[in-house]
Amino acid sequence: MWTKAHRAKQARQERRSQRYPTDLTDTEWVLIEPWLPRPAKRGRRRSVDLREVLNAIRYLARTGCGWRMLPKDLPPWQTVYWWFRRLVRRLLFRTIHDLTLMLDREIEGRAGSPTGTILDSQSVKAPNAAERGYDAAKKITGRKRHIAVDTDGRLLMVRLTPADLSDSAGAQLILDALRKRWPWLKHLFGDGAYDRGRLLSKAAFLDFTVAVIRRLADQKGFHVLPRRWVVERTFGWLMRWRRLVRDYEARIDVSEGMIYVAMSSIMLRRLTT
Repeated sequence: MWTKAHRAKQARQERRSQRYPTDLTDTEWVLIEPWLPRPAKRGRRRSVDLREVLNAIRYLARTGCGWRMLPKDLPPWQTVYWWFRRLVRRLLFRTIHDLTLMLDREIEGRAGSPTGTILDSQSVKAPNAAERGYDAAKKITGRKRHIAVDTDGRLLMVRLTPADLSDSAGAQLILDALRKRWPWLKHLFGDGAYDRGRLLSKAAFLDFTVAVIRRLADQKGFHVLPRRWVVERTFGWLMRWRRLVRDYEARIDVSEGMIYVAMSSIMLRRLTT
């Protein structure tokens, strides 16, 4: 006679047989399972399947649906949201992303820790943000994503600010974090917005070299510029995840968590296919 636990396990396996494209594959699950919180040794047993929780989070980020609109064959939205907030506090998505990034670099024959990075920013509408700003250049009221990527476009750092903060001021906010998180970084590349005295002084103090890539003197229309196109491609990767087309989150840490959900999913899929 089947036990209740056996029937529940079979039901989960049947649900997985009808997969969403965003679901974790078996290989991806093997890679990230060791980093998930272990069940408590005391108290009530954990009843939720963390693999299904991660499937729900990835589904939400990729499709852009609301928490309360998660499909019924996934765990209840309250459970998914509770676990998402817990995993964000534990920096799980960022950790998975950084580890897969270094592994991907090593597979390509490069050092795990990068030495060069490209800086750029993106303004997006943020209707629920407590603090917003107006980006006059883009005519957008919302938040600005200041990002640093390696020379292949892998995300190294992201910071969110009101959209009215300048690119150079936003870059100053991430330089200290870049030095601590990626200690071998040396070369920074950016456009003319980063050619500012305070930024250059702080970069020199932290032992960075800054190369400003300017538009051609006679440039008309769009032209691919060295290094600059790499970070634009990264923004394109983010825009494929509909939850990130706008910043729907009220909290900055939740918004950053969504970005790392998307980028870690991309890195995992690259490693396992």
